[in-house]
Amino acid sequence: MKNFAALTRMRVQLAFRNKMFFFFVIVMPFAFFFLYAGVFAKSVPRIVSFYLGPVLAFNVMGSFWGLSATLVLFREQGILRRFHVAPVSASDLLASSIVANYVLTLPTVVLELLFARFIFHVPGLGNPISLFILTSIGIVSFGSLGLVIASVTNTMQETQVLNQLLWLPLIFLSGATFPLAYLPRTVQRFGLFLPATYLVNGLQQTVVNSATPWSRYVEILSLSFWALITFFLSAQLFRWEPEAKVPRRAKLLVAATAIPFLLLGVVENMSDRVLHEAQTAFEMFTSAPSSARPASLGVPRKPAGDKNPPGGNPN
Repeated sequence: MKNFAALTRMRVQLAFRNKMFFFFVIVMPFAFFFLYAGVFAKSVPRIVSFYLGPVLAFNVMGSFWGLSATLVLFREQGILRRFHVAPVSASDLLASSIVANYVLTLPTVVLELLFARFIFHVPGLGNPISLFILTSIGIVSFGSLGLVIASVTNTMQETQVLNQLLWLPLIFLSGATFPLAYLPRTVQRFGLFLPATYLVNGLQQTVVNSATPWSRYVEILSLSFWALITFFLSAQLFRWEPEAKVPRRAKLLVAATAIPFLLLGVVENMSDRVLHEAQTAFEMFTSAPSSARPASLGVPRKPAGDKNPPGGNPN
């Protein structure tokens, strides 16, 4: 345990020296937070609370990019070779990377919640236990995804390409960038096969409706199971040396990690639970006064000439 703590501390120190990891864990999260809360939500507390869950999910997911790129860079520079001569296993190194990523990401999430409460005056931040559980599982699961990517790519260029191919669907089809209910129906259906959708929906329901951990059991269990699979696979495929070859079956095994969400997507497409919850949250958002709605999303505004309530007497 003492060696593991020292290894984790070293990983944190190395992360601060790595500009890419620093950008994806610290700079980018705050940039997107203030963009959505200050620009898109126009600092309106009710709208900020609607965006808060997706923004938190967006920032939690972003850690996989920095983690994968850092490990590949360490392998290329021979830093992992130095770790290899120490009395640590691949599992120890990968677990310490997850813990270091957690230690660096969680304070950012906490600061964003504090900014939402005291700068943008969001009246409530939802269920704190659900927030903590979903954020923690999100950091671990998407961090494990970064470990898998680092295990099957050989160069930084290859890592960046694979990260980009995964990142774009995760942020644009899950509700992290645009509300899920605002997307076309076909895109919504496809989004139910993505792990990011369940993290976004879970955090949004927690913030907007103070959802309890029990009511989010689907999101919690699915992301936890996915984290176990991806971490185990990354430990099996991990390479210390840049000269080590990637097994031919490696990328097939990585693709197999999507099976749990393929099955879950089929179930959720039949039940429409997630889509119904996303639609309800979106309707709460669009029921705000028209002047408070961000025009950038194209949300329909109430016609200017319609001054009478539905069913009201025009006289």
